[in-house]
Amino acid sequence: MANPISAQSGQSLAMPINRAEPHIMHIDLNSCFSTIEQQANPLIRNKPVAVAAYKHDRGVVLAASYEAKAMGIKLGTFVRDARQICPGIVVLMPDAAKYREAHKRFREVLLQYTSDVVPKSIDEFVINFEGSDALRQGRGLEVVGYEIKEQIKEHLGEYVTVNVGVGPNRFLAKLAAGLHKPDGLDVITHENLRDVLASVGLRDLPGINHRFEARLRAAGIGSPLDFFDADGKFLKNFVFYSKLGFYWQKRLHGWEVDNREFARKTIGHQYALQNKTSDRDELARLVMKLSEKVGRRLRHAGLQAGGLHLSIRFVKPGEAEHTEQYHPDLSWHEKGGFSGHRRYLYWQEGHKTPHPLYATQDIYVAAQRLLNKAVFADRVSQLSVTLYDLQPTNPEQLGLFEEQTLRQKRLATAADAANDRYGDFTVVPAIMANMHKVILDRVAFGGIRDL
Repeated sequence: MANPISAQSGQSLAMPINRAEPHIMHIDLNSCFSTIEQQANPLIRNKPVAVAAYKHDRGVVLAASYEAKAMGIKLGTFVRDARQICPGIVVLMPDAAKYREAHKRFREVLLQYTSDVVPKSIDEFVINFEGSDALRQGRGLEVVGYEIKEQIKEHLGEYVTVNVGVGPNRFLAKLAAGLHKPDGLDVITHENLRDVLASVGLRDLPGINHRFEARLRAAGIGSPLDFFDADGKFLKNFVFYSKLGFYWQKRLHGWEVDNREFARKTIGHQYALQNKTSDRDELARLVMKLSEKVGRRLRHAGLQAGGLHLSIRFVKPGEAEHTEQYHPDLSWHEKGGFSGHRRYLYWQEGHKTPHPLYATQDIYVAAQRLLNKAVFADRVSQLSVTLYDLQPTNPEQLGLFEEQTLRQKRLATAADAANDRYGDFTVVPAIMANMHKVILDRVAFGGIRDL
């Protein structure tokens, strides 16, 4: 009986390879946060460095330098464990302003070559060179890639290196960028595609996590070449159980399926409390600052929200003073309540609001209303405020039916302008007084919409 997952002669059923000259470039900055810190401070170059959410023992490493990675320190490592592995490691708190400036300079370099530059995260970009001057002048993208590397060093600093990948689609360009880290440059074409796939494992493919790998292996697909040779219908019906199977077949053969941009559905911010507490007055202050953070991002994006969700996580067993209060098997009901997840206990609830949310004060009132309803199982370890049902907005139009609402929105806009000019939280509600070192400015690797 013929093998249903692949075609004869090693060629995938009904899916030709894209033989066009590659015109997509993927560029990512090596160990972004830690490298930028090493560039800024020559004294910590060539040393193990970790940028962590907090410097205390239970802080989590967000980025590790290559020197630290070589010792087994990686994303998610506790600071305590990092110091045990490497007693001399340099642990730093994130400097969001520094990383935003690096992102801005990174982008400016790329825009010199084409306007079709898409940031995928704080430290990576996709560039489409189709129709660009570089290609019209007959310059190969490998040459352009080496030139960009030099431009990056000139604009960001001599210690900064990037990985460059070129391919016929975004997927293969990203795969190429990861072949020879750090400071690599590789090109994938229809001529070397099978050789490249033969040299990597399933988890080396962008987008293939351990769950997808398990699915593939369970279906008899044990390598990227098996994946490449698999029939799209087999992938759809027996591996991914959806049209994702066809999308993966196209990706692997060099056809573009990832150039779609999706509308933002939520804006949220969470905060892990250094000092766990069940003091509702203190939690109200934190909720206000979270409301200000999500409010500024909402207004910066020109949006309004129709609903708000509040999530409260409590200390997990072992941290709690009264662990007998935990009931990890409790199910969360839609209108709000407890849920158990990975040994944590949560209280969470969301609701639609009668009027659109735009000003920080309105967001805070909606969040505080939910906080007042919350039942505390123990001390709170994390708070999260998320806005949903997002729609484009014009602040002037929002207040047509209520003068007070219009005044609040104008005040929010003016406060945002002052904070943009003089620094975050220069103008804040009284409840946020003396909170400039609480809920610090952060940049998520994927948070490029708010840069």
